[in-house]
Amino acid sequence: MQCAECTELLSAYIDDELMRDEEQAVRDHLAACVDCTREEQTLAVTSRRIKDSFMRHSTPDVLKARIRNALAQPDAFSPPAPPARVRPRWPALAAAGIIVAIASSALTATLVRRSSARSTLAAAVTDSHIRSLMPGHLTDVASTNQHQVKPWFNGRVDLSPAVPNLDREGFPLAGGRVDYIDGRTVPVMTYMRREHVINVYARPADGRSSSANESRNGFHLIEWQSGGLDYWAVSDLNSAELEQFIALFKRG
Repeated sequence: MQCAECTELLSAYIDDELMRDEEQAVRDHLAACVDCTREEQTLAVTSRRIKDSFMRHSTPDVLKARIRNALAQPDAFSPPAPPARVRPRWPALAAAGIIVAIASSALTATLVRRSSARSTLAAAVTDSHIRSLMPGHLTDVASTNQHQVKPWFNGRVDLSPAVPNLDREGFPLAGGRVDYIDGRTVPVMTYMRREHVINVYARPADGRSSSANESRNGFHLIEWQSGGLDYWAVSDLNSAELEQFIALFKRG
């Protein structure tokens, strides 16, 4: 089975709608393909979140009592007299069902695409952070002065990121650089905490932007929005201190 064929069957696979031989073929392919396994996990998480968001209502006690009373009547199970003229409603019901199915599929596909795109962005930010740890890649402008780093971005990127001074709080500024993430040039502000590097990425907020806290390849990633920008902080610093840094960054 090829990846394209497996991708087409993932939705039916997650919903247990495949024939036994197709299900086994997908399972065998996932066992050997990392990319398709990642896509299947993303789709499964999205599907589960959609199902968990459905609102469920409990039956009121008054309604339960009315139902029991109706069932207790002598003619409760007698078939009702057919109306004089009954027009079939199946075409209308079928059309409504099709519309609901199309809308549901479109919503699921949109959420999956957004989740996949955001996962790709998180991976790109993590890869950039790892590259920066190689000798000579951490900063393009090395400075502990925010009034030197912030103006340095002018003309190099099309946005103005926050560059707070957090020296007194124990997170000194080390400098800044320009990197290429997800098809665009972005500013990166670099801070230190003892021997740990904290890279802060800024980009325009869009449909993929959200607030998140996750870990990838041993690094913590925290995302937030401020002033119309989407920020990502990445570091191998413990999550508690990284969250402290972000709280100070937001106030700064």
